[in-house]
Amino acid sequence: MNRAYKFLLRPTKRQQAALTRMLRDHCTLYNAALQERRDAYAHPSQTKITYGDQSGQLKEIRAFDPQRQGCWSFSSQQATLRRLDKAFKAFFRRVKAGQEPGYPRFKGAGHFDTVDFPKDGDGCRWDSTPTDRVRRVRFQGIGHVRVHQHRPVTGRVKTVSVKREGNRWFVVLACDRVPVESAEQTGQVAGIDMGVASFVTTSGGEHVANPRFLQSSADELAAAQRELDQFPKRIRAGNRTRTHRAAQAKVARLHAKVRRQRLDHHHKAALDLVRRFDAIAHEDLNIAGVTRAPKAKPGSDGRHLPNGAAAKAGLNKSILDAGWGVFLGILAYKAESAGRVLVPVDPRDTSRTCPREACGHTSADNRRTQDKFRCVRCGYTEHADRVGAINVGIRAGLVLPVA
Repeated sequence: MNRAYKFLLRPTKRQQAALTRMLRDHCTLYNAALQERRDAYAHPSQTKITYGDQSGQLKEIRAFDPQRQGCWSFSSQQATLRRLDKAFKAFFRRVKAGQEPGYPRFKGAGHFDTVDFPKDGDGCRWDSTPTDRVRRVRFQGIGHVRVHQHRPVTGRVKTVSVKREGNRWFVVLACDRVPVESAEQTGQVAGIDMGVASFVTTSGGEHVANPRFLQSSADELAAAQRELDQFPKRIRAGNRTRTHRAAQAKVARLHAKVRRQRLDHHHKAALDLVRRFDAIAHEDLNIAGVTRAPKAKPGSDGRHLPNGAAAKAGLNKSILDAGWGVFLGILAYKAESAGRVLVPVDPRDTSRTCPREACGHTSADNRRTQDKFRCVRCGYTEHADRVGAINVGIRAGLVLPVA
């Protein structure tokens, strides 16, 4: 089994400055490689530039600029070029599929936050000697950086990444050969329904409240954003004032807090489900499709007809605040590491179908409100979210229909 471990780095001020320079120089390499590909495509001959071509130039680039490019790991620079090559392959794949292409863009200094090291021991090394749960990781050009290791690392470390989030630095270890630690069997199974009013509802009728972290911080975030908006939008990075940087940091800090709260809630909710149920069925949700804005409705007089965009925008914000996709990803890897079974099912009409074995009637009229379900054929009444969870379990073959 594969697993990633993310630990907080505790660099000194000098190491923090060196990490920032490393990100900046890798960003410069990424943008230069992107510019070369753009120029080659714009040339009348439309010369094709590949990853192999650009990787072959690294030796000359490092010799020409030893202060900014020659001091960093060769393998990490190759990983940056692979990152660009991956972006171009995704672009051409979307073009062939008829989707919105999204041509690769240049990265700003504040939007290039990760450097990858493809192999442990090549430009970086994870120190496996523990000292009171604190270890050190060594990076070429930076030195040994302290790591706050809050849990043991199992398996073999394959790749190492450095990531910046706001004013914090993290190391991410991608490991393989991680042993599965099977949890004790409980004999219980469940279907779950994801929602906005209740974050998770099980087929047994248990409701996990939706904490709405973004909504609870909305006023503070709005005030911080208004303070930031007072500054010119196109202010040069070199001319930023101390107050401008402080306003930016405040907005980033508030968003980071909401993200950490959401992740903490998702981890705890997923762990609780994995500990209690041997098999869990969930809806195979298309989050991008669910949160897509409604199409415009042109009228006969040139004006657009009402399409419910404002109401849909509020619903989309609540769905994204709940973080269904992140939760399902966390639930999947926790279930795999505990030896549990996770079954995704088709989510269509799960909350509109009567779960009774003798009925099974599907109609939009069965669910007239957010929380009430009443079958128009047989009169079965239950909480709508629990009906959805029961139907999810039925489709997965884990839960029996209601008698």
